[in-house]
Amino acid sequence: MMQEEQNKQPEQAVDTTDYRQIRLDKLEALKAQGEDPFALTSFPVSVQNAQLRADFEYREQAVKQAAGEDEDMLTAGMAEIAKDTVFIAGRMMSRRNMGKASFIDVRDNSDRMQVYVRMNDVGKEAFEGFKKWDIGDIIGVEGFVFRTRMGEISVHAKKLTLLSKSLLPLPEKWHGLKDQDTRYRQRYLDLICNPQVKETFVKRSQIMREIRSYLDGLGYVEVDTPVLLPIEIGAAAKPFVTHHNTLNMDMYLRIETELNLKRLIVGGFDRVYEVGRIFRNEGMDPSHNPEFTSVEMYQAYTDYIGMMDLIENMYRTITLNVCGTDTITYQGVEIAVGKPWERLTMVEAVKKYAGVDYNDWADDAAARACAKEHGVEVEEGAAATRGHVLIAFFDAFVEEKLIQPTIIYDYPVENSPLAKRKPSDPAFTERFEYFMYAREMGNAFSELNDPIDQRERFERQVAAKRAQGNTNCQVDEDYVTALEYGLPPTGGLGFGVDRLVMLLTDSPSIRDVLLFPTMKPLPAAGSDAAPDEA
Repeated sequence: MMQEEQNKQPEQAVDTTDYRQIRLDKLEALKAQGEDPFALTSFPVSVQNAQLRADFEYREQAVKQAAGEDEDMLTAGMAEIAKDTVFIAGRMMSRRNMGKASFIDVRDNSDRMQVYVRMNDVGKEAFEGFKKWDIGDIIGVEGFVFRTRMGEISVHAKKLTLLSKSLLPLPEKWHGLKDQDTRYRQRYLDLICNPQVKETFVKRSQIMREIRSYLDGLGYVEVDTPVLLPIEIGAAAKPFVTHHNTLNMDMYLRIETELNLKRLIVGGFDRVYEVGRIFRNEGMDPSHNPEFTSVEMYQAYTDYIGMMDLIENMYRTITLNVCGTDTITYQGVEIAVGKPWERLTMVEAVKKYAGVDYNDWADDAAARACAKEHGVEVEEGAAATRGHVLIAFFDAFVEEKLIQPTIIYDYPVENSPLAKRKPSDPAFTERFEYFMYAREMGNAFSELNDPIDQRERFERQVAAKRAQGNTNCQVDEDYVTALEYGLPPTGGLGFGVDRLVMLLTDSPSIRDVLLFPTMKPLPAAGSDAAPDEA
């Protein structure tokens, strides 16, 4: 009677420490026999499992077509295929014992493959050794391809090699690895037990290729700028701080790539972009991680309207190439990325969704009174201007309504320190953000190129930070100097890659699209503290 070894269910009752010792004992026994699996340096893999299966189906079909009704010709043709030796390797994920034979599943980078192991083929001594191998061991198989009576394409083993010993048991097969905290902390185990997870990260890689291909096709040049910066700028995001021993100075991990990229526009690059790792010492939630990947791009001689057209077409192109359609489903909601995106000024959006008209506010006091009437929180006293109140209304009433792709433009100058003022209304800037599924996806400006205005805005930023007790932030004098040499009219745009990947892979959390998300350390042994739930 066939006995199936489903990741050794009885092992679940064995303490992991004890079970590891059992496997260590097996390893020592192998070494005593002169068979150290960790000593091997390579294995001549000839084909991946998925390709092997496809090749066999193609050749099998060709033989059947050539043979027609001739059974002898069919048998001879299949025998010819079986003469070819293949070498595959991967992790043993299950085993079904049948006395002097076994079926095992071997998973490689591409797929699983059933392997038939028979004592008469591999030899009695090798078969007895094989029976002591464990689920999770990494093995190499030499053999030929055939189709079983049940119709499954498999490899008939002629020789087996233990390539690496697994010293810890995998989670039990039927229940698998479902605990999210463990999956995020031990992504390697998540990928072993939940191979479909790899599809998200393969798609992420494809998305990155599509981003680069699109921008390269428009004549953009990809560049790299420093991660470690000598000063803390006055922007709102809080940086991580480190120390350079040789220079004996504190340095700051970048919170953006913007200023260095615009220095390159000053220097004569007309179109540049960077795929950059960004670090912000702030909170974590399903759409925020302390380190994340952004793409920032800057183009001379265009403005924020040009960047609106660019990003809308870029998203449409990437979505179509990656997903095969430009209408996707995210968390059960259909998102029409390919249709023309709605474009509203912030004033128009607040009027549409909150029923409040910015133009009805005669002054700052009237705006604050309107906020109080609608239960919208703003700063106490005279600190909140009409622009601040407009932003507060947007946050309170509008963003959650922006499910379909929507561009919100013309932001108050109060929260846009790097954007050019609108010539027709200096209280607003030529800035936009775009939203999908009630989530901000990216940010763009007609870049401020007036060095005098820029210095004044930097100084206000620094003063505000210092008023909050931060005495480290400074005006970036070198950037102001660069502007004094002349920055041409420039459109700039940045977006978070992780949120785009979330959208195109239907992932609810940013941690699902980061191979190694930031996690709170596990408590020390014996502690009652709970792991990070963020």
